[in-house]
Amino acid sequence: MKDFLAHARARGFIHQTTDVEAFSARLKSSVLPGYIGFDCTADSLHVGSLVQIMILRLLQQCGHKPVVLMGGGTTKVGDPSFRDEARPLLDDARIEANKAGIRQVFDNFLRFGTGPTDAVMLDNAAWLDQLAYIPFLRDVGRHFSVNRMLSMDSVKLRLDREQNLSFLEFNYMLLQSYDFLELFRQHGVALQMGGSDQWGNIVLGADLIRRVTGGEAHVLTTPLITSSSGAKMGKTASGAIWLSAEKLSPFDYWQFWRNTEDGDVGRFMKLFTEMPLEEIARLEALSGAEINEAKKVLATEATTLLHGRAAAEAAAETARKTFEEGEAGGDLPRVVITAATSLTALLVQVGFATSNAEARRHVAGGGVRVDDVVAGDPQAMVAAPAKLSFGKKKHALIVAG
Repeated sequence: MKDFLAHARARGFIHQTTDVEAFSARLKSSVLPGYIGFDCTADSLHVGSLVQIMILRLLQQCGHKPVVLMGGGTTKVGDPSFRDEARPLLDDARIEANKAGIRQVFDNFLRFGTGPTDAVMLDNAAWLDQLAYIPFLRDVGRHFSVNRMLSMDSVKLRLDREQNLSFLEFNYMLLQSYDFLELFRQHGVALQMGGSDQWGNIVLGADLIRRVTGGEAHVLTTPLITSSSGAKMGKTASGAIWLSAEKLSPFDYWQFWRNTEDGDVGRFMKLFTEMPLEEIARLEALSGAEINEAKKVLATEATTLLHGRAAAEAAAETARKTFEEGEAGGDLPRVVITAATSLTALLVQVGFATSNAEARRHVAGGGVRVDDVVAGDPQAMVAAPAKLSFGKKKHALIVAG
């Protein structure tokens, strides 16, 4: 077994842990099952969850057992953490469909099976759906202080802003703690990991294990990832960066990483690729135009982990042809028009803008090019094939940004 904590620390995964000495000793003694929970709110995860996926992958590579916990039960409640309002409640069929989509994401990163270090995927609906309310309050609820729960940031911030927090949502941290207890009792899971915003909730789970069983459990949180400019990881102007080829093409995923801010290249290579640290240090030291070559490496390596080497290299080649040679690379998203339409309407149709007003602003700001010529008129007509405005060609390359 490799030293999981040392590797995780060197690559920037650790924000906080409980008792490092005891945690380290437990890692060295035997295979440690560790879990992270994911609610089934969509049929894919987005790149904001990638740090959690990568640390589960690292746990497995270091000789331990990753446990992916699907929130089939907790999705019916909704995590209130740092939200202004309650999540929409989903029915059982939608939750099951979302769970199946999320499983496909994990198949790209973890090795599932029945071996001692093979990953397993569990669903907390297996025990939460069976709970009897009064016995649950007597056996679990008595270990929780309402005063302490009200002091948790996930609750306190909502109350400080005088925004409604339903009793249903208030129960979420009890259910999350109970998940940890059930996994500890049924599967020997003695480690829970999550984002730093989950620290309080996870510690409550470890405390519940100690109170109910007398056992020791460990907690590790990862830093919340933002870009150098403060932007939240996983969200862009054009929407979420999904970890599903059906929701976001490998080319668009590659482009997301290629557009990394200069100051984030080294940090993102450590977190989101498996490149050697020495090579990362060399690449992040590049400056000027050379840093763009490092960004291409980051994009190709990150895309390889999710979509495979062939798709990553095809995306890199498409980008090279498009942006360096001015050709329409084969993997570019395409739209076929059958009637004359304005450039404004076309920008909305292809997803470069969410409204006509936003499209006009893009054009007015010089942010739209048609065949490498900056567009000046948002109402310029783009003709259908029967009446081409592209000269002798039957296609045009449209770039925004």
